[in-house]
Amino acid sequence: MTRLDDDARAREAEARAAVVRACRHFSAAGLSPGSSGNVSVRVGARIIATPTGSSLRSVTEAELAATPSDRQDAPRPTKELPLHAAMYAAHPEATAVVHLHSPYATAIACLPPDDNGYARLPPLTPYRVMRLGDVPLVPYARPGSSELAAGVAAAAPGHPVLLLGNHGPVVAAPTLDAAIDLVEELETAARLTLLLKQAPAVALDAAAIAELTPPGR
Repeated sequence: MTRLDDDARAREAEARAAVVRACRHFSAAGLSPGSSGNVSVRVGARIIATPTGSSLRSVTEAELAATPSDRQDAPRPTKELPLHAAMYAAHPEATAVVHLHSPYATAIACLPPDDNGYARLPPLTPYRVMRLGDVPLVPYARPGSSELAAGVAAAAPGHPVLLLGNHGPVVAAPTLDAAIDLVEELETAARLTLLLKQAPAVALDAAAIAELTPPGR
């Protein structure tokens, strides 16, 4: 077990409140149907995460799980904690990871990847290019499995936004607010892609994409 001092407890209390606010936001926005989805934040050496089997519309601060735990009767974290740990390992700057089953992004995750293994999200807007970059499509593996975490670990370096095959999105960001923004940007890009699927949409050309893309990305 991990013993916490008063300062650490205060920081964790703030983090728990922020996680619950984010959960309510995702639920109200229709991005977390039923009891799906999980959210975590990293506070020092600990990860605070939604518990296994929880609903984001009703989870409370007291129900959030901390790893490593500071009490024997602590709630159990989401079964997707290895997936979250893989994202944190690939992105040391990240303090938040969000995994949802949002409908439009999940629909894109059910399509085959392109020839480079990326999700089929055409560069329809500058924000899709600047904020998301190329989005790897992680091959399907059973939710909560070590195979899924391994797939995320392989795809995550250099890519804070992923789609899990037939499953949904996962993002890592320096702050929880930034993670919320990424998830919403991804859902919007996926929705636009599907809305325009049967229409002669005009994507950004290579020159426009190069102008928007940071060097080395």
